[in-house]
Amino acid sequence: MAGAGNNRAKRAWKLEEFVAHGGNVNCLALGQKSGRVMVTGGDDKKVNTWAVGKPNVIMSLSGHTSPVETVRFGHNEELVIAGSMSGALKIWDLEAAKIVRTLTGHKANIRSLDFHPYGDFVTSGSVDTTVKLWDTRRKGCIFTYKGHTQAVNCLRFSPDGRWIASAGADGSVKLWDLTAGKLLKEFGKHFDAVNCLEFHPKEFLLASGSSDRSVKFWDLETFKLVSTTDSNSGPIRTICFHPEGSMLFAGSPEGVCTYTWEPSRCIDTLQMGWGNVGSLAMASSSKHVQMVAASYNKTNVSTYVVDLQAMDQAGDAPGPQSPPPPLILSGRKNFITERPATQSTRQSEPKEEPEEHSSSPQEDPGDDESSIADIQQPDDYNKIFHPSRRLTHSPPRDRPFQAPDSPPERDDFKTHVVQAPKEPPSQPQKSSQPPPLKQPVQPTPTPAAREPSKPVAPTPAARETSKPAAPSVPEVVPANRHRPIGLDAEAFLPKHVNPVVQQVQSESTIVTAITRGHDSMQAVMQNRGKNLQIVRALWSGGNVKTALDSAISMSDQAVIVDLLNILQQRVSIWNLELCATALGQLEPLLGSKYENYTSVACNTLRLILKNFSSVIKSNVSAPPSAGVDISREERYHKCQECYKQLMNIRSVLSAKKNDQGKLGSTYRELHLMMNMLE
Repeated sequence: MAGAGNNRAKRAWKLEEFVAHGGNVNCLALGQKSGRVMVTGGDDKKVNTWAVGKPNVIMSLSGHTSPVETVRFGHNEELVIAGSMSGALKIWDLEAAKIVRTLTGHKANIRSLDFHPYGDFVTSGSVDTTVKLWDTRRKGCIFTYKGHTQAVNCLRFSPDGRWIASAGADGSVKLWDLTAGKLLKEFGKHFDAVNCLEFHPKEFLLASGSSDRSVKFWDLETFKLVSTTDSNSGPIRTICFHPEGSMLFAGSPEGVCTYTWEPSRCIDTLQMGWGNVGSLAMASSSKHVQMVAASYNKTNVSTYVVDLQAMDQAGDAPGPQSPPPPLILSGRKNFITERPATQSTRQSEPKEEPEEHSSSPQEDPGDDESSIADIQQPDDYNKIFHPSRRLTHSPPRDRPFQAPDSPPERDDFKTHVVQAPKEPPSQPQKSSQPPPLKQPVQPTPTPAAREPSKPVAPTPAARETSKPAAPSVPEVVPANRHRPIGLDAEAFLPKHVNPVVQQVQSESTIVTAITRGHDSMQAVMQNRGKNLQIVRALWSGGNVKTALDSAISMSDQAVIVDLLNILQQRVSIWNLELCATALGQLEPLLGSKYENYTSVACNTLRLILKNFSSVIKSNVSAPPSAGVDISREERYHKCQECYKQLMNIRSVLSAKKNDQGKLGSTYRELHLMMNMLE
């Protein structure tokens, strides 16, 4: 390989960055068979397919009526399935460039999807907490698995097609038996939401990655925990086994860690800083294996390459021609991945659930005129998705992805420099892929909300962008931002300085110009610090209710949010009286323009509903008791107050549940949890 001598230093690199959708990108997936194709879904309601290493969309699939929340390739990369915010699934045949099925039945947005390894089935998981199994040929939903208490974040069929593993935001991992149609085993050792699952390619082993920053390995013969990794990385967003099954790669916002499980050990770490990484896959070539990663931010998608030949393995860095690490035999059974020769898909299908027949697919996909496959790169389409691809039995001829400082072996695989759009990303685009422009993409955040009296000084790139259209002011101030909101940076610089004459000003004049407005800001911060000290003193005295009442009386939402953040970590001190007081503050916080405040309000509401909804419901609906029971009367009045506040909040959630993005998903989840009060 050209430039192989530099591979030891260049272990990983960014391959490309490009604008993928006219709205925010919500999801993406790499093809797990080749690692060289990618599918994305976004707020523009489109599903776009790409060749890794090329910035031009190959085919744009439209037809969804709401933002696309999750996407997945079929095992042979000939099918794509996408789930939307409305709870609908659509399956496309990429070779025929047409829609195959539209499936409906979920009551909320879909979070996870997977294809059966050799049957005509798919599975889906939703914010409505259910897992559904679908027959893609004729029967629609044939079974619904219920057991999760929060959204289902990830689903995977086992390599032999007998089981479904599901991961929930409730921190649990469940294993479902397709033939018996019931829960086989529940693993509940994670302390936070489980985001990803993968079966070992050969052994009876399952790995789960969580927001608690750990990966757990489960033995599927004994159903026991094998090992847990150290929490030395960020929240685990995606995982992938080495093709030989000898190690596992875990992707977090900071980078990728390489783990073994017997014993549990981190054998290598790469700091990538790729942010919202969404998918890992292996790209094999005739020379060696590379790992491809994809992440997304706003309307942009970025791809990265990790050279596995250069990664440290057990502390040693092998050379370019080193063989893959040996597979350590554990004595576990292996999955039988060959399809039984004596059974057809129809004969081996799972047990049917009669009441789900109402959730059926469209019988004639050709009638779905709104679903269109727009081929924008015919040459790439014919090369990648042509039916003759099935007949390729020779070893892969694809060349490795080239590092930026290495000369490309062929133009098809060079690193592309993609240009920034001339229109703001928030503007809807008429085509799914903008034309090439003049400036390289800079991964900058969406412009934050600005106060009219204190406009933020635009950067040169922003001035260039603002020429065709005035920038829109967002309704929500994002939680992750790289500059203060409403800050005029130029206000801190001396004014009226003639750059030609180089007029010399006195030191006092310059200091006065720089510190203008500093005193008022300092007074605000000192007052907030004093308020927090008062709340802390009351908290230390053991009266949590008084501390919360004091924070409320200060009329400073920032202090209330700080206190609620602490209370969320102390579930044991919550009671009905504290719930009634906190619920009274959630409605204004839910209406705040600051995403941090809204997120804290949602988390507090989720905690109250999870722990007190049954108590509130039973007391409010209970008949009056005979005689005088003071404690019961007090409990009844507290529950009545909580119920009244929850009904007010429910109306707020109803108005916001159609919002887009992560906050909209949270609103819908909480609105569903409110049903427990009925």
